[in-house]
Amino acid sequence: MQKMDFQYFKKSADYVKNIIQEEPDIGIILGSGLKDFASRINNKITIDYKDIPNFLVSTVESHEGKLIFGEIKGKKVICMSGRFHHYEGYPFPMLTIPIRLFKLIGVKKTIITNAAGAVNTSYNVGDIMIIKDHLKLTGASPLMGDNIPEFGPRFFDTTDMYTKELRKIALECAKESSLSFHEGVYMYFTGPQFETPAEIRAARILGADAVGMSTVTEALTAAHCSMPLLGLSVMTNMAAGVLDRKLTDEEVGETAARISKPFGDYVENVISRL
Repeated sequence: MQKMDFQYFKKSADYVKNIIQEEPDIGIILGSGLKDFASRINNKITIDYKDIPNFLVSTVESHEGKLIFGEIKGKKVICMSGRFHHYEGYPFPMLTIPIRLFKLIGVKKTIITNAAGAVNTSYNVGDIMIIKDHLKLTGASPLMGDNIPEFGPRFFDTTDMYTKELRKIALECAKESSLSFHEGVYMYFTGPQFETPAEIRAARILGADAVGMSTVTEALTAAHCSMPLLGLSVMTNMAAGVLDRKLTDEEVGETAARISKPFGDYVENVISRL
């Protein structure tokens, strides 16, 4: 694998900057089944991931694999329609690539969305959780290996990783939405298998409200480079063992499609206030 030094990331950023010719205000990463939000972007410039030097390619069917620049509510946005996961075979350090691209092209704040399984039994399918913290007990970190000081220090604080100021805005906007909202803790599992009922019981004991296979690597990278971050989890299913039935990817897609419009309206409202 090519050495991932500062120039490695700069090559990707220079390519994108040359095409979009403007600095985005907000970066957005869309999770599983949430790609429809990209249709709300006006004056689009679309770049295929495969065309960006030193970038990655989405292998999950529901992830389009496109970087989309444009406008929403008067704000310049850059949107990843499709993200990357460790379960696709990418080493953890490679999962720093999206956020570091955002940082180098001038993004000031990032919104990350994901599809998650509800661990908290007071949550319902279709609810939204504003992430206030996370649990990651997998050991490996996206920041392992040589530190790149242009992005941040070797050892960095994660106390306000899910930025309190942005969560406050998100909670205010929630009052104007038809959806139900919570603030809670997201627990990261590597996947691609869904978690076992025993793992979900352990997650609940540890304080998790929802589980998923993404977001945390991006959040840690954002914290490393001092990027303000808002994380939003869509409860697309109840986690394993909560209900007496098997989990399926189809259920995730069906729930995401069902709440696509109100969730999109909500995210637009948040963007307008950032």
